[in-house]
Amino acid sequence: MIRTRIAPSPTGNLHIGTARTALFNYLFAKKMGGRFIVRIEDTDIERSNKKFEKNIIEGLKWLGMGEDEGPLVGGDYGPYRQSERTKTYKPYIEKLLSESKAFYCFHSEKELAEEKENLMKSKKHPVHLCEYRNISLEEANILREAKNDYIIRFKNHVGRKITFNDLVRKDLSFDSDLIGDFSIAKRIDVPLYNFAVVVDDEIMEISHVIRGEDHISNTPKQLLLIEALGFKKPTYAHLPLILGSDRSKLSKRHGATSVDEYKDLGYLSESLFNFMALLGWNPGDDREILSKEELIESFSMEKVQKSGAIFDLNKLDWMNGEYIRRKSIAELAKLSQPFLKVKSKKYLEKILELEQSRIKKLSELPEKVDYFFKEPSADKDLLRWKNMTDEEIKSSIKKLLELLKENKEQDIKIIEKVFLEEAGKMGDRGRLLWPLRSALSGKKASAGPFEIISILGVEQSIKRLENALQSI
Repeated sequence: MIRTRIAPSPTGNLHIGTARTALFNYLFAKKMGGRFIVRIEDTDIERSNKKFEKNIIEGLKWLGMGEDEGPLVGGDYGPYRQSERTKTYKPYIEKLLSESKAFYCFHSEKELAEEKENLMKSKKHPVHLCEYRNISLEEANILREAKNDYIIRFKNHVGRKITFNDLVRKDLSFDSDLIGDFSIAKRIDVPLYNFAVVVDDEIMEISHVIRGEDHISNTPKQLLLIEALGFKKPTYAHLPLILGSDRSKLSKRHGATSVDEYKDLGYLSESLFNFMALLGWNPGDDREILSKEELIESFSMEKVQKSGAIFDLNKLDWMNGEYIRRKSIAELAKLSQPFLKVKSKKYLEKILELEQSRIKKLSELPEKVDYFFKEPSADKDLLRWKNMTDEEIKSSIKKLLELLKENKEQDIKIIEKVFLEEAGKMGDRGRLLWPLRSALSGKKASAGPFEIISILGVEQSIKRLENALQSI
């Protein structure tokens, strides 16, 4: 069975890059009828935090990527937190030590730093070929009693070519000479990343390791460990990095980077799901708006690109606007509640009917529609159409009040017809309609005046026009 996994470290909120990697794992697993696993790599005790684990899992769920197995839902291959699996790794480390495939290294950090510096000065690759690699386990145990400063390293063989086929990048090859004797554990029961991930993937029967291209350098080390332990080699696929508009790696200087931030900015989960799927992949045609089901059906690793994927915020805004327009008003009202805390559902739905076609993200709503909840301050410069004098503005508003009071019992369509007929008599309709709209909304840009009147009501509209008249 196809089994993919996302294995984030809970040292920060769910990053957009991690979410995109999770998405590709999810789509591939679902397309192939497999399982999507969430595994939390929380062995970095100092930096790991339960609140970040919660944020990651809830973020994936919000995006629509509920795990088939994981810390919360369980499964047959648990536990799904590395911190709960520490006893799992010890026998495998002991196996490598007993077979002389790993050894204890007693160099201090200072010695290793000096060695690296000297190698770089000599224009040599800064790899460590350890002088302790050939001592016996008995000698190592004696040294362990005498020294507290040690780690466990893998005994690498020089002169080897390490090759593997990547689903995205095809055949890749590495020289073992450029890797050296790399560290695999701090202590017998404290594995480091490359060792722990290899053991976990084997035990959890992960068939495909789909991850960012920044992990390519880890792959030859992991392949050496897989070979030494006699494990089954998974299939690898390394995804292109997500880049900012300047083609550098996406970071906070480009804007929001966590899924939470995009949620708080008013992006819908479906649009972010759709948008991320197109970061480094395409369906092979010109479709850009695809449902989850369509993405699963269309997804294939063959269509994943090698080059970096540009995070185009303008495209996300456009896509989010499209998803907003596809929502029913009832759905949109529910989604808008965190941004517009309105008690009257009916009143909120009227406002959303007005703004649904105009907004790109829900966070725009408070500023766009605040005039429906509080009277705007009257500004005569805002009320002025072109080169109208103050007296001409007053005259227009008086005429507006007269017409509105005369027709306040009429349907909004009748009111609109009366106002448009009067505006037509002025030659320039803006002389009447601009002061009307700006007096009602207090904004340079807003919904049309008759749409506003239909929601505010005639009495409130008259009051705002009177306030505007007094301000001049």
